[in-house]
Amino acid sequence: MKTYLFVLLSIISLQLSAQESDEVAVQRTVEAFFEGFHAQDSTQIKQTIAKGIILQTIAKDKENSEFVKTENFNKFLKSIVGIPKTTKFQEKLLSFNIKVDGSMANAWTPYEFWVNDGFSHCGVNSFQLFKQNNEWKIIYLIDTRHKEGYQ
Repeated sequence: MKTYLFVLLSIISLQLSAQESDEVAVQRTVEAFFEGFHAQDSTQIKQTIAKGIILQTIAKDKENSEFVKTENFNKFLKSIVGIPKTTKFQEKLLSFNIKVDGSMANAWTPYEFWVNDGFSHCGVNSFQLFKQNNEWKIIYLIDTRHKEGYQ
């Protein structure tokens, strides 16, 4: 009976450890994405994403109605690389809530966006990731944008 209990506890411990390791790896992937983003390094950003990534944002039109806007990933990269070096920008991630199930993960990251040391907007990023060849890759990113406290 003691052997059975020991084996059962060992298996549970290994599963929890693997889950924790995946959560850490998912967070590192998201952090590497933003390191490339802040450095305006398209090569580093590309290392964190899967081919065919989908980028979307929830925006408001002139009538203040919300809609989902899909962005072309290559245009996104060009816009980041094209930001003048004299412009200081930073997306500050406020926390991570990561969920993993096998080869799929979600990272929910509230953020604040600052330009030239002034607050621009805030919101939440929702990253979907896929574990590909033992590496976590971002396959989908959607965000919200507000002028005050994220909801």
